[in-house]
Amino acid sequence: MIRSVVVGVDGSAESRAAAEWAAREAKRRFLPLTLVHVVEPVPEPVALARFLGAETQQRWSERGETGVPLVSGRGSMPREVVEDLKLRHTGLDVSVEQVSGRPSEVLTQAAKDAALLVLGSRGLSGRGGFLVGSVGQAVVARTERPVVLVRATEQAVGGPVVLGLDTDHPDETVLTFAFEAAARRVAPLRVVHAWNLPPYFAYGLPADPELNALLGKEEAASLAEVLHRWKQKYPAVEVMEESRSGSAAVHLVDASREASLVVVGRRIRRSPLGAHIGPVTHAVLHHATAPVAVVAHD
Repeated sequence: MIRSVVVGVDGSAESRAAAEWAAREAKRRFLPLTLVHVVEPVPEPVALARFLGAETQQRWSERGETGVPLVSGRGSMPREVVEDLKLRHTGLDVSVEQVSGRPSEVLTQAAKDAALLVLGSRGLSGRGGFLVGSVGQAVVARTERPVVLVRATEQAVGGPVVLGLDTDHPDETVLTFAFEAAARRVAPLRVVHAWNLPPYFAYGLPADPELNALLGKEEAASLAEVLHRWKQKYPAVEVMEESRSGSAAVHLVDASREASLVVVGRRIRRSPLGAHIGPVTHAVLHHATAPVAVVAHD
């Protein structure tokens, strides 16, 4: 089965930016692009209200979670997006699926057979990062396929692919995604590894420069050891290794300012308490200024 790049569209500026990003990614992967347009069912009280005309009921059917119409022109938006994408991306196979249901459930289901799922996320002013809504967070937490969040202000600019790497638990799925993303873009891969300072730092005790330097060398060596095999596997990818003390989220958000894509992992937790994103990934999703790819792994 040929997987496609799937993107959720709803007529907003952020979903249009996501569709454009997804189209470029589909061309890089030589895959078709599928636009999924979710139409929520008309609320039962409204559907049964005889005094409402067909036009009013149609507007209800085109509303999202916030009550704002998702499409204009009675569902013409996906066709407009398709025509626009085909004009700007010659040869790209683009299709549309209009599905009735709850957006988070429909998009999570659509991601199961996708190479990756792309969603739009409203950007804050300046370099403030993302506003990740309830739908986006639910989909990221539940799907086991890679999910990419794209801001409305996303531009087709170059820059390295940034990977947040935990050297204690390096995952091949996340590493493969990041290296292949860099290879497709002919871009450097900037690998960011963060490690914690000794306990005396937290308690305000005098720092030990020699111990800090030793720990820094050990962490850098650990990072180099993890990446050695991957650098041999992807010799064409330029790898920049960064091992720093402090918060992983802070370092990744800082690196996102010059990145074309930020890649982070999300451990799959199958428990009755529900799915979780993880604190570092959650922070990066809300504050990174570049598109963020969340790659689920065991």
